[in-house]
Amino acid sequence: MEDKQIVELFWQRSEEALAALDHKYGKLCRALASRWAKDPQDAEECVNDAYLALWEAIPPARPEPLIAYLCKVIRNLSLKRREHDEAMKRDSRCDASLEELAEALPAGTDVWSEVAAKELARALERFLDTLSRQDRVIFMRRYWFGDPYQEIAGRVGLSEKTVSVRLTRLRKRLRQYFIQEGILS
Repeated sequence: MEDKQIVELFWQRSEEALAALDHKYGKLCRALASRWAKDPQDAEECVNDAYLALWEAIPPARPEPLIAYLCKVIRNLSLKRREHDEAMKRDSRCDASLEELAEALPAGTDVWSEVAAKELARALERFLDTLSRQDRVIFMRRYWFGDPYQEIAGRVGLSEKTVSVRLTRLRKRLRQYFIQEGILS
C-alpha cells in the first residue's frame, strides 16, 4: 500500500491505517527503536507509542514522506525512553556514537540555549548537503541510526577501519563547517 493511501486511512480514522503502517514499516521501526531503546520490550513499546503518536497527529498533519516522519517519531521516543531508563547510567551501545559527535558540537551541556535547535539543524542539513552520497550514508547510519562501524562497513562495502577514519574526518569537517558558519568559535 502506498504512503498516501495509509495517510488517507488515518484521515478516515480507520484502524486499518495502523495495520497497513505496521505491515509496511514495522520491521524498520522495530530495528530503529532497538538501536536506541535499552531492551526489546522498550523498543516494542516505543514503536507502539509512535503508532499512537501518528494516530493523534494525523489529522491534521499530512506527513510527506511518511517514513521520515515515522522514523523521527520513533527515534525521539526511543531516545527519551533510553534517557529515562538510564538516567545517569552509561550505555556504551549508544553513548559511543553520541560522544564522538559531541566533539564537533558547541561545548557545554546547554547547547540548545546557545544555538536555537532549528538553526543548528539547518546548519547540519546544509553540511550534509556538502557530502558525497556515501559519506552522508555513513554519517547518518552512525549518528542518526546508531549503527556500529561493522554494520556500516558491510552496508557501504568498505572496511571497518575505513569507516572509522571517514567518520573521524567527517566530524572534523563538521566542526570546521560550524566554525565557518559562526556556530562555533
